[in-house]
Amino acid sequence: MALRFYWYPKCGTCRKAKKWLDDHQLDYKEIHIVEQPPSREELENLYQKSGLELKKFFNTSGKKYRELGLKDKIGKASNKELLEILASDGMLIKRPIITDGKTVTVGFKEDEFEKTWRPAGSRSQRYGD
Repeated sequence: MALRFYWYPKCGTCRKAKKWLDDHQLDYKEIHIVEQPPSREELENLYQKSGLELKKFFNTSGKKYRELGLKDKIGKASNKELLEILASDGMLIKRPIITDGKTVTVGFKEDEFEKTWRPAGSRSQRYGD
């Protein structure tokens, strides 16, 4: 199954993640997170599979996050309320999000991608073992 890659093309971090996926020849489907934001149900599913706190799904450096004063709301809101807020605008969601249907990563950290998404066998090929 191809990975689902939720991204925003103008985001530098997303472009780095895309380059990493391309460099490792991984098959993925691009989903523009603003034009086709995940539904509340999709977000809940991603959250549950990620093992992360729901607040990690917020783009805390985004303009929209600051405009809505979400910093103060996140600590007080229920998960249901937080999922509704996230689903209301793709710009509120931290990106990229990648999933294979079982595993989910949020954001781009190369070491995490190496552990999570690196194709089997490519490590030994890289080092010539």
